[in-house]
Amino acid sequence: MRATRRNPRLLAGVPLAAAALLALSAGSASAAIPINQPMTGMATYFTDTGYGACGTQINAGTQLLVAVPASWWTTANPNNDPLCKGISVKVSYQGKTLTVPVKDKCPTCASTHLDLSQPAFAKFAPLDQGIINGITWQFVQTTVTGQTVPLGAPVTG
Repeated sequence: MRATRRNPRLLAGVPLAAAALLALSAGSASAAIPINQPMTGMATYFTDTGYGACGTQINAGTQLLVAVPASWWTTANPNNDPLCKGISVKVSYQGKTLTVPVKDKCPTCASTHLDLSQPAFAKFAPLDQGIINGITWQFVQTTVTGQTVPLGAPVTG
């Protein structure tokens, strides 16, 4: 499990020039999210409460959600990132599958490392295991109610 997390609100201290450069180099953010492309990696869990990177209240100790590696975020202000707009992660491990909404950013996770909320992690393994290696996962589009949208279908509320 992750020991420490940076507060996304600390981004306010980033120099304006660096933020502008990051925004200009992001390109087409939605094109950067590989929807429905399976990846293999690992999962840990976290229990943070407060505001997640998408700007909404979270409680990772009680809610089903995921913090996605910082490498997948494409905007200077994570609240405006495409990951916060109807994107979830479908996670599979040892015959179990769970789809959880993206609500936070994991600044210390490698690109294939997910940080699941505590109850999401517990669906796959005992908490004292701490790390699950060999998960498969993919970004999926979801509706406001959390239903997975088939590839190519329009996303509606």
